[in-house]
Amino acid sequence: MKKFTLFVIASLFVLSVFGQTADKKWGVGLDWGTLQYKGEIGNQYNKFEDWTNGYGISLNRYLNPSFEAQLQFNYNLLDEAGNERSLGRFKGNATFLNLNLHYKFNNGYIFKEDAFLQPYLLAGLGYMGGTTEGWSPSFSDNKVSGMNLVAGVGTKVKLSPSVSIFAEMGEVIQFSDEWDNTTTDDDNDFFRNWKLGLNINFGKAKDTDGDGVPDRKDECPDTPAGVEVDEKGCPLDRDGDGIPDYKDDCPDEPGPAALNGCPDKDGDGIADKDDDCPDTPGLKKFKGCPDTDEDGVPDPKDKCPDTPKGCPVDEDGCPLDSDGDGVIDCQDDCPTEPGLKDNKGCPADWEEIVLGPVYFDFDKADLKPDAMKILDDVVEKLNSSAEYDVVIGGHTCNVGEEGYNQELSEERAKSVVVYLAKKGINNAFVGASGYGELQPAVKNTYDQRYLNRRAEFQIKIKRRR
Repeated sequence: MKKFTLFVIASLFVLSVFGQTADKKWGVGLDWGTLQYKGEIGNQYNKFEDWTNGYGISLNRYLNPSFEAQLQFNYNLLDEAGNERSLGRFKGNATFLNLNLHYKFNNGYIFKEDAFLQPYLLAGLGYMGGTTEGWSPSFSDNKVSGMNLVAGVGTKVKLSPSVSIFAEMGEVIQFSDEWDNTTTDDDNDFFRNWKLGLNINFGKAKDTDGDGVPDRKDECPDTPAGVEVDEKGCPLDRDGDGIPDYKDDCPDEPGPAALNGCPDKDGDGIADKDDDCPDTPGLKKFKGCPDTDEDGVPDPKDKCPDTPKGCPVDEDGCPLDSDGDGVIDCQDDCPTEPGLKDNKGCPADWEEIVLGPVYFDFDKADLKPDAMKILDDVVEKLNSSAEYDVVIGGHTCNVGEEGYNQELSEERAKSVVVYLAKKGINNAFVGASGYGELQPAVKNTYDQRYLNRRAEFQIKIKRRR
């Protein structure tokens, strides 16, 4: 008997080692309890004061969320199995091997599969054998064996994914009536088996991607190694943008896949984290900043953001003015020589010209036709020059009082200024306050003093090259 027991125990341990497969589907249980008798000579059910020890080992196999198979081996003492100290008492031992089926309430429908408390029902069929002997000469030594049925209830208490304790009560129904050596009626012998035990699950759940979530629960079974996952086995996506954190350059801010999950507030195709101007659309070559005048200097660094297109600029984005004449090179016809703005940057030379004079009738300040012709020639020459200065001085002969002649000379100068102004020459002015009779061109003789009734020009012209 001892050899048989040791063989069975060793076999169960071997099976448990080789049964370590996915989802911890195999488990080994060790239990301690008592076997209570009920039959013709007594009823020990639920009478724990007559406790006799029993020991067991079991091999459990997960079938599906609701069912579990169990191969159970038990050895129990039957000492003092009767209900009184009488000649009808007997003692002995019983060994049985049963194949049981557990219906689990922690099947995901009634309770969660990983519930702390895991109740179950059990039913099984087995073989039971042993020896009994009575306390009187009339009770002969007895060897008993036969088939039995088992039904019961129990519960596991989960301590960890691999370890649980359990309590169980099973009703063992014998197909024989020989345990108590008494067959006075049609009732077979019955036993009630109480036990407490420890169950250890073995094996490792199949986890193809090694993320700690077994394949049967893993909705993303191909997650790369080392990637943090959620309870469904899928890579974490903290910002909910559909890009898993391990691929997301900005895991805490939602963004498009094209930018590896990073936001782009200005929509210029450059992620905000790489954009020096995240609120203004810009160019990739300028780290997201615009270049409004397209001069190659981004706006934040451009001190002249309105440079005409195509003009060469310096490092500050301002147009080059190589000759420093205030005319930028791209608009300067003479970029290496200082010049005039109205001469497209080219220089001009000052030239003093003499035109006129124009003459007036005696005691008159009105322009005569031949005077107007001379002034039209003045207008033409001034309009063709880059810059010009005009000083007009009025004169008289010596006929008349000096004060009167002074006023007349001023009127003659003004007549010329007004005429030129009408022709578009607006920077002519009267020199001094008129010269009266003080600056005669010729001697005031009778036959030539008309040459002193005049207006003269002092003209400087800067001609374009």
